[in-house]
Parts: sequence; structure tokens; C-alpha cells
Amino acid sequence: MKVQSEINIGLVGHVDHGKTTLTKALSGIWTDTHSEETKRGISIRLGYADITFRRCTTCPAPQCYTTAMVCEHCGSETQTLRKVSFVDSPGHETLMATMLSGAAIMDGAVLVIAANEPCPQPQTKEHLMALDVIGVTDVIVVQNKIDIVSKERALESYQEIKDFVQGTCAEDAPIIPVSAQQGANIDILIDVIQDRMKTPRRSLRKAPRMYVARSFDINKPGCSPGNIQGGVIGGSLVQGKLKVGDEIEIKPGVQVKKKGKPEWISLYSEIVGLIAAGEAVDEIGPGGLIGVGTKLDPSLTKADSLSGSIAGKPETLPPILYEFTMKTHLLDRVVGTREEKEVEPIKSSEPLMINIGTSTTIGMVTSARGDVVDVQLKLPVCADKGQRVALSRRVGARWRLIGYGIIE
Repeated sequence: MKVQSEINIGLVGHVDHGKTTLTKALSGIWTDTHSEETKRGISIRLGYADITFRRCTTCPAPQCYTTAMVCEHCGSETQTLRKVSFVDSPGHETLMATMLSGAAIMDGAVLVIAANEPCPQPQTKEHLMALDVIGVTDVIVVQNKIDIVSKERALESYQEIKDFVQGTCAEDAPIIPVSAQQGANIDILIDVIQDRMKTPRRSLRKAPRMYVARSFDINKPGCSPGNIQGGVIGGSLVQGKLKVGDEIEIKPGVQVKKKGKPEWISLYSEIVGLIAAGEAVDEIGPGGLIGVGTKLDPSLTKADSLSGSIAGKPETLPPILYEFTMKTHLLDRVVGTREEKEVEPIKSSEPLMINIGTSTTIGMVTSARGDVVDVQLKLPVCADKGQRVALSRRVGARWRLIGYGIIE
């Protein structure tokens, strides 16, 4: 498991504030690879990049921190500190559900705020509130695009950020001025991430549990039947170990009809390959972003069709829930809009967007009794009692984050 990343760090913030550019400055990888992302110039799906933080033993801090194997200052060979996985979340307001799915596998987050725009922008506030709701507490703020503003504007922006994060999970977070485009202060950012974001403790002895964030058909068009490979799922293992040859169960699985009624059944397969940090391995533990090759029909995994599922050892996964009761904790005001309205109590017959782990579904409120709410789900989820869920309400034409619930 030495090739595997130890920690998942999210990159969040308003659209066009430089999250993907910062990922490239750190890793050399441009995570917007989908054709529509390239055409529109924004992130649409979750992007991933595995990065090895390194240190030059000759140069003083912070310029000794780098991701290069050879120090750009003195030419010495650098030493490995640790490997991290970055999750690049889309910042557009219509893609909030995708960001919330990504937040479920984040151990910490870097909030990117552009210095050339007033702070906070709507999705800057919404993403920070989402981190609070999901329970991500290790946050670092990057003040990006300092190369295109004056010194006076940079200082003004810094004060805007300080005022904005008061009373949030980022209240005591360091604010690092950076130019992702020019690669300025990337060494300082690595230094701060190393100091502030510790690798979380995870259990290797528990039954394996993987949050599935992506799924793929890796076969190219025109591939001959004899060369077709099984479907691949991608995400993060939060506990336990997976080995090549293990049998896995994927829940909720797929929908089938039994006696004319729709029913969800688990998928079972054998693991035929494991990928961590771009390398094939025989065994994988918790932490980092991984790919799991299976014998599943690739039509079942294409186009992220299994994203939101949970994978693990058969008979160890949580039950499939079609409805549940939760205790809700609502925000004071709706964030993500220019005019922030007060959050009204949840009402019966109201639809809610519900994010549980990497899963997104719609829940119809069947009963609302103060802060206790019953919901019936349009698509079932796999979840335990006591699990936290993010709640969003339809405000105008968009889903807006209004708080969280705890499954009872």
C-alpha cells in the first residue's frame, strides 16, 4: 500500500476561482477531461489528482517544499513526505449535488477564493457551509489570482476573507496568497497542508467499505468481444482492505422488476484489478482515491451509473433504505443566492434533495413534526442509523443547501 495516497483533500469554491488550475499547479494534471468541460471551461464532474509532496533536505523552509523529484532551486534530489489525493469539485451553482457527493470522501478541504472578485461570492459561501454540514473541519483558504490585482486590492481581499470566515469551520484557517497560474507560493501551500492536515486514523480490521464516486466502461468503441474488460468503480475506501480476488457486493445495485414491481438488487463480482496513484496493486487500504476493476458487464458501470453506491464484503453493508426518519438541523438563512432568505421549517409533501455519502436522491416529506421528518426516497440509498445527510430545498430554479439531518 506504499503507492497509495494517505488523505483526500477537496478543492472547493466559486466557479472560475481557479480550483482546477491550482490542482494542475500542484500535480501537473489538468482534471477537466470531459469534452463538455473542455468546451465550456468549467468543471462538471469530480476531478481527481494524486500528488506526492516532497522536501529538499538542502534548501530552507518553505522553499524546500515541492512536488518535483529534483529541487528547482539547488538541483538536489528530494525526499517523499506523503502522497495525497485531491478532489476537484465543480463550483457552478447547478452542480452543487456533485460537490456534496465529493465532500463525502474529503478528509480536509482547500477553499479557493479569487482576489479579483468581492468576497464572498454565492458559491464560496455555499461550499463553505456545505463543508460545515458534511462535517469537514480541516480547512485551508487559498487567496488565488494575486498576480492580477494590485497590492491594495490584495490586502482588501484578505480582509474580506477574514471577515467572511468568522464563525465558520474556517474561522482559524490560514489564508495563503497564491497565483496558481504562475505557480507562486505553491511551496508555502504544501508546507501549510503538511502542518495542518494530518492523516486520519482508519481501521484496517473492520469489514471493507468503499464509497463509489465514479464508475466507468473502459472499453474503446470497436473493441472485439474477446478483449472486453469488466466495469470499473472509483472512489475511496474508508475502512478495511480490498485484495485482488476478493468478492465484493455493490449496493443499492440495479433496479429489476419482480412480478411487475420495481425492486433493487445488489451486484456481486470478483475484484480483478486494483489501481492506486495510477499503479496496479494487489491490495488496497483506506485513504486516497482508488479504482477497482470487476467482472461486471461494463454497461452497468458506464457513465457513472453506479456512483453513489457502497461497495464492500458481501453481507456486511448497511441496509437499502427506501424511506427513513431523521432529526433535522436547519441553517438560519439560505446560502448560495444573492438575496439570502430565512430558512423556513420543512413541511409535509415538500420535496428535498438528499445527499448521503456519495449518493444523491430526492426525498418526499411524508410527515414533518418539528425537527423530526419522515421522507420517502425516489431512489433508495444504502446507509446506517446515525449517518449525517445534507438537505437542499428547491428555491426558484435551483436546489439550495438548507441544513442536515441525522438518520434515526
